[in-house]
Amino acid sequence: MIDKFVGSVADAVSGIRDGSTVMIGGFGVGQPVHLIDGLIEQGAKGLTIVANNAGIGRTGLARLLELRRVRKVVCSFPRTADPVVFDELYKKGEIELELVPQGTLAERIRAAGAGVAGFYTATAYGTKLAEGKETREFEGRHYVFERALHADVALIEAWQGDRWGNLTYKEAGRNFNPVMATAAKLTIAQVQHTVELGSLEPNAVVTPSIFVNRVVHIPYGDPK
Repeated sequence: MIDKFVGSVADAVSGIRDGSTVMIGGFGVGQPVHLIDGLIEQGAKGLTIVANNAGIGRTGLARLLELRRVRKVVCSFPRTADPVVFDELYKKGEIELELVPQGTLAERIRAAGAGVAGFYTATAYGTKLAEGKETREFEGRHYVFERALHADVALIEAWQGDRWGNLTYKEAGRNFNPVMATAAKLTIAQVQHTVELGSLEPNAVVTPSIFVNRVVHIPYGDPK
């Protein structure tokens, strides 16, 4: 009997190794905040984090950075309204940043999940973000080659999940979470509601179970 439910956040994030590349879904809405806290408690270090931003204030992802557990951040929005910790570390040269335009970031992750090695995009051509990358001209327009972005682990937030790992999302909570679920070797989901197998309307399932390895039930309110 397939049962991907785990009993605690600690069980959900167990086994994440030092040096792993970890994708974190959401940005504000839909962020797996309990799994991030679980990763802080779990202790893995030397991580590369792939996320929309580099953390806000001193909690969650920012706390992970503050504890010096992150070697590199790959994101599209490092300068949030309150990026205190990232700013401090970056100015000291204690953290590496790979800045990726938002659409390119999403497409690089999607490409990894789809088994595509990379793609050409006109975004960032002629800027510093394109330095060192292959470029080509198609029909008079210049493009930059961007490689697929894979991860060892994806931490995601979903609305409903069954024991096989089929997932649904609520409203904006769908951002980044479904695409990251496809791009990692190990996908861990925190869900607001658990449901019986077969009760989810098939057309409502956004992330099929084949992409999910562990599901932990965290009923904490609307996605945030």
